[in-house]
Amino acid sequence: MVSLNVWAGSELVGRLAHDPQANRFSFDYAAPWLEFQSRFPLSPQLPLQRPPAETAEQHSAQVRQFFENLLPEGQALDHAAQAAGTTRSNLVGLLIAIGKETAGALRVTLADDEAAPLASAEGADALREITPQHLSERIRERENQPFSVWDGKVRLSIAGYQDKIAVYERESKWYLVDGSKLASTVIVKPLPMRKQLASLPANEHMCMQLARRVGLDAAQTRLVHVPEPVLLVRRFDRIEMEDGVRRLHIVDGCQALGLAVSMKYERAYGDTAEVAHLREGASLPKLFSLVDQSPLPAVDRLGLLRWAIFQVLIGNTDAHGKNVSFFCDGRGLRLAPAYDMVCMDALDAGFSHTYAMAIGDAFSEDALSPYEWAHFGHLCKLPFRLVSHELDGLAGQVIAVMDAFLADMIGQSVPTAVAQRFQELVLATCARQRQHVRQIARFKRSDFE
Repeated sequence: MVSLNVWAGSELVGRLAHDPQANRFSFDYAAPWLEFQSRFPLSPQLPLQRPPAETAEQHSAQVRQFFENLLPEGQALDHAAQAAGTTRSNLVGLLIAIGKETAGALRVTLADDEAAPLASAEGADALREITPQHLSERIRERENQPFSVWDGKVRLSIAGYQDKIAVYERESKWYLVDGSKLASTVIVKPLPMRKQLASLPANEHMCMQLARRVGLDAAQTRLVHVPEPVLLVRRFDRIEMEDGVRRLHIVDGCQALGLAVSMKYERAYGDTAEVAHLREGASLPKLFSLVDQSPLPAVDRLGLLRWAIFQVLIGNTDAHGKNVSFFCDGRGLRLAPAYDMVCMDALDAGFSHTYAMAIGDAFSEDALSPYEWAHFGHLCKLPFRLVSHELDGLAGQVIAVMDAFLADMIGQSVPTAVAQRFQELVLATCARQRQHVRQIARFKRSDFE
């Protein structure tokens, strides 16, 4: 049996155990944690008190799914496994290697690491500066050296496919940090190695900034050049304090729903005709059901609705279940700021035009009609007039601010051609979707029953 401790700050949350013979996982909350005033469950699927009817197999599946959702994906996972000297399927080995700096509040250490909640032996966290010149050098060396590995350590423990590292930013300087009092506060995303995706940092910056411009709660971003374009994303699960960095616990949509990473798309088994009807993965109706666990359900329901509409307007067909997160504490779930938003059509890289999660039964904008918008409202238990009002309002706001927004983006070093292509696509989508507005509210619940 292998055991790992799971910490939130200096508090021991519980112990993760793995039986290699049975390949079974378990997680037990620490007794002091259950008495702690600020305690929280890891996720709705791992409550503080284990359900009496839950079998060992069911519990193991939920535990594995929760912790696997903390790991990177794709090639980034391969690099992490290689650097750690383990395999990509060895969850325990990967958590030992990269679990000290995860998304949210949690840190994972070996159970016999008694110094885990303390700072380094010198009494302070170790900082290693990354200069723009060094960052540029590492970006150019990625064919020979994985970007996520620095100083022999994996510096990536955030889900997703893109190259990225997490750094601590202080006085406009970037640092790799080792210790417990400090933590990363910024995610660094360089341009991808694939040439067709060279505009991705600027594209994502525009989507994130446009979201903030029209009133969505979205993570702060900056576009810098070292001289290669790099997107800096301010972490919303970190709060800087006088004595360090406070980590906030968050769960993504898959963790909150108890779904494996492989189920982040609604059509998790593919879009081909023989499996297109299998919609077992993350979906908007499932995500809206989580809002019932919010202490402010009306606020979060509106926020999630505006998030879903905005993905359509910017053409983000890759808005899947891991691109929505919730703060998780003793009060329940609260919708977290938006992140990882991209205008996929503007990339011109041959990506699918299929939505990661359907609006009603529509998996593409071509199939999106007033009926499907109303159907979406029915499935997500939203008033049709609210869906109509928010679609009209958001599309109208985007159209109204676009000219000034475009000038601002070009002033922030977004290439003019990239900005103009973004403007063309988004304005066309907004115009098409506003044509549906008047008819959406005309439908009745009985039309879908």
